Amino acid sequence: MTSIAATAPAVAPDIDQPQSNKRRAKANWLRDVILGGQDGLVNILGIVLGVIAAGGSRTVLLGAGFAAAITESISMGAVGYTSTLADRDYYRAMQQRELDAIHAMPQSGREEIRRTYAAKGFSGALLDQIVNTLTSRRDRWLNTVTDDVLHLQPVQTRDAVRSSVVITIATLIGHLIPLVPFLWLARTSAVILAIVLSALVLFGVGVYSAKSLVGDWRRSGVKMLVIGLGAAAIGFAIGHLIQATA
Repeated sequence: MTSIAATAPAVAPDIDQPQSNKRRAKANWLRDVILGGQDGLVNILGIVLGVIAAGGSRTVLLGAGFAAAITESISMGAVGYTSTLADRDYYRAMQQRELDAIHAMPQSGREEIRRTYAAKGFSGALLDQIVNTLTSRRDRWLNTVTDDVLHLQPVQTRDAVRSSVVITIATLIGHLIPLVPFLWLARTSAVILAIVLSALVLFGVGVYSAKSLVGDWRRSGVKMLVIGLGAAAIGFAIGHLIQATA
């Protein structure tokens, strides 16, 4: 008779865990870059167009732009930090809840894992082996529940720091892209260059997102472009409205 220990490696659900963790880390990094960069770029482009539409001077435009760039970059980084810590605390709370349930109702927990892996297509003796293997150790049992049943991923404090730094830098860079042309060029030329640069960056971010994860790069690029410039156009509309009613 073949032992469970001998067959467990062939059915262990965490055999690709390192690769899975790398994919998650890459997705999280990309999410933070897009979140910070798109927010910074769209926000400052909206401010720039709004100030211009309202008849603001070059000094007002640069003052408002750089003030927004610094304050929002710090704010976005802080939001990234606190939101990631909230995810960490939620994960830990759910782990503790499931650990208490394992101690209080072990049979119910085994049935939950059995249903989960039965839904994946396992059955019969192989399903029994999987359930027995996964529930033979409490740490493995707990990780199986959080990963495969609850579909939660662990979050460390260092993840919060990384997320905060990435979002802060991405937001600041996003702010500078449409703002820098106004340091050297005349207003009309600066506006045109700011819009063109912003459009190229937004499209490029959409393309990179699709290439790195999944999706059609053309559709992703156009979607990012339309959303970003559409949001910035609202700032121009508001500035124009203020100018018209002043």
